[in-house]
Amino acid sequence: MASITSPGIGSGLDVAGLVNKLVTAEGQPVANRLDRREAKLQAQLSALGNVKSALSTFKGALANLTTIASFQKRTATSSNTELFTVAVAGRPVAGSYDVEVRSLAQAHKLASVAFDEASSAVGTGTLTFQFGDPTKPAQTVAITDENNSLTGVRDAVNAANIGVRATIVNGDDGFQLVFSAESSGIDNSLRISVEESPADGSNTDMNGLSRLAYNEDAYNMTQTAAAKNAEVYIDGIKVSSATNTVSDAIAGLTLTLKKEEAGTKATLNVALDKNSATTAVEGFVNAFNSLVGTFNQLSGYNAETKQAGVLIGDSSLRGVLSQLRSVLSSPVSGLDGTYRALADLGIKTKTDGTLELDKAKLTAALDSNFDDIGRLFAATATATDSLVSYTSSTSATTVGSYALYITQAATRGSYVDAASSVSSLVVDGSNNTFKVSVDGVSSGTISLTQKTYGSGAELAAELQSRINGDSALRDAGVSVLVSFDGTRFTFTSERYGSASKVAITEVGINGADIGLTTAGTSTDGEDVAGTIGGIAATGSGQYLTGTGAAEGLKMLVQGDTTGDRGSVTFTRGVADRLSSLLDGWLATDSFLNARTSGVQSQIDDIGKQREALAARLEALEARYMKQFTALDTLMARMQSTSNWLSNQLAALPGAYSGSNRG
Repeated sequence: MASITSPGIGSGLDVAGLVNKLVTAEGQPVANRLDRREAKLQAQLSALGNVKSALSTFKGALANLTTIASFQKRTATSSNTELFTVAVAGRPVAGSYDVEVRSLAQAHKLASVAFDEASSAVGTGTLTFQFGDPTKPAQTVAITDENNSLTGVRDAVNAANIGVRATIVNGDDGFQLVFSAESSGIDNSLRISVEESPADGSNTDMNGLSRLAYNEDAYNMTQTAAAKNAEVYIDGIKVSSATNTVSDAIAGLTLTLKKEEAGTKATLNVALDKNSATTAVEGFVNAFNSLVGTFNQLSGYNAETKQAGVLIGDSSLRGVLSQLRSVLSSPVSGLDGTYRALADLGIKTKTDGTLELDKAKLTAALDSNFDDIGRLFAATATATDSLVSYTSSTSATTVGSYALYITQAATRGSYVDAASSVSSLVVDGSNNTFKVSVDGVSSGTISLTQKTYGSGAELAAELQSRINGDSALRDAGVSVLVSFDGTRFTFTSERYGSASKVAITEVGINGADIGLTTAGTSTDGEDVAGTIGGIAATGSGQYLTGTGAAEGLKMLVQGDTTGDRGSVTFTRGVADRLSSLLDGWLATDSFLNARTSGVQSQIDDIGKQREALAARLEALEARYMKQFTALDTLMARMQSTSNWLSNQLAALPGAYSGSNRG
């Protein structure tokens, strides 16, 4: 008898449907349980993500409050912006000033004699540009056979990027080369010296490259615009500036001069930026309240909707809020005076855990003690010595007051020439070259202008200009100051600390005549040294960084006074302390990340349980199908037997038939 290949044909039963329902009945309760468990875990995962997001947002709102500068802002306004505008660049003293702009700064411009063509040959050699400020580095441009035309000289000067702009003007008389100082002011006036190659006996005549000379020996170019300083009177006090931007007249303010108008006065007003401070404090309060709202939504119970938060009863969230509120309600250690806690500014905690701000009380605090309010929020230090100032700190710095004792003030490296006196101020080909080393950087060969100098001070200015103009030193950002004491020169690095060093390493044959030798005395600079809180600190230049309890406390120590320099008091304001807490909670090894990883692991485990359930149900389905198929086959055989018996009985003689009844 043939086997049955379609379940249910033999028995007439819906075998596939029966098996499916049996398997579903077996697996559905487990699947429903896993679905409910996963939905709950996914909700917890999302809630933890919201917690981290809320904490991160709150930390972002604290960013501006952790630095003292956010509470030291000023506003400045000009009553006539056509004359000048003003910008705040520090902490100017509040007040009002009368401003009169009598003259605007102007850049120096020189024009050459006229040439027939822009391609006309000028000559070869070197052009040395010096400026009105003798301390500015001298700059040299080489003119060769390849660039000895007007166009070539223009391009060579511009390519050198030395603070001089060159152009060619085609005027009625011909083509003229124009040199313009890129910066305005008398200190940027141009002085041009020429050394012709090959030498023609004179660097000051009207032949060859000498035609571009402009100095006290030969004014061969025409001044078309004189170098001028800006001249502004502030409260009747004259202030000169090389540019139309005046940044050193009033500390913390930068004036931009727009128009000169002698006799016209405008008013400059400087005020404390209380609005900025108020906005910062309001933003802090709102950010905290937003955080509390998020936490309440996730871990509280809404009586109106009768809905519980996903993290209801979570002790870790309660712990987070408890620590935050502890910082908010505690006074700032180390602060003296009226304002030591947020409550002194009008910030108090309401019964629902949020903060409220009394703006009137905050305004009064800002009016009475504006500069100290920031210490309630930021990490900072104050020193009793006015020449000691706070630079930075680290998370390891402990709050407290530390005695400051200086055993060595920072010094700069110097070189004093060995010559007992300068015997000559004549610089010629035998003594005009030398080399130096500054802060460990070696210069190239430095050349002085060959001439007779009027004084040792004038030669000192030339030495300083030429040294600071050396490309190797300039690229390394090192420079020197050169002074003359009446008998010899002293070369001093502008850098402080042990890396500050100066030496003359090579001189011309007769260098000693002008006071240049290699046998002078080099004295290396020294780093500041001393103790902070009685423990030896680390010095680097003028910066002293504490160790021990003062770990990471970095102070700028100026002046040359040694011994007791008073004390430094370091404090951590509310925003700084809150930020430290938040850093810990948002770190990769925080409890929040551990919780998140734990929940994610449980979700991953549910996936594995689903895979196991699917495998078990597949096996169960196969077993049911096998059993029902066997039943189907058996019933098919029984049906076949029943049909055969019926046929046999019907074929017996005398078998009853309904059609034969009479």
